[in-house]
Amino acid sequence: MSKYELAVVVNAQIDDEARAAVVDNCKELVERFGAVNVVVDSSWGKKKLAYPIQKMDEGYYYFVRFEAEGSAIAEIESRMRIMDNVIRYLCVKQDAVEQTAAKQTAAKQDAAEQNA
Repeated sequence: MSKYELAVVVNAQIDDEARAAVVDNCKELVERFGAVNVVVDSSWGKKKLAYPIQKMDEGYYYFVRFEAEGSAIAEIESRMRIMDNVIRYLCVKQDAVEQTAAKQTAAKQDAAEQNA
């Protein structure tokens, strides 16, 4: 299994409950195709889009990190394409270099905290 990250831009014109439902649907979709360790991170929040998409200038950015087989990604993307209130999505594979760099950065931060 490989690690993936799914970036989802959700319509900013819908209410909070509907937006939460869209994110839950994304998470359930990923889990339905055999993904494990599914984590939803909504740290980016509402951002202005670089260009108008479907006459919208803003969107809420969510990131779903998970582990899955490569064959599941095509199915996840095909289902994301037809989801209501999802403006854009992008699924990328996290390669070993990024994972190693993140671990090294975390180790340096831990060492700095212990020395302080």
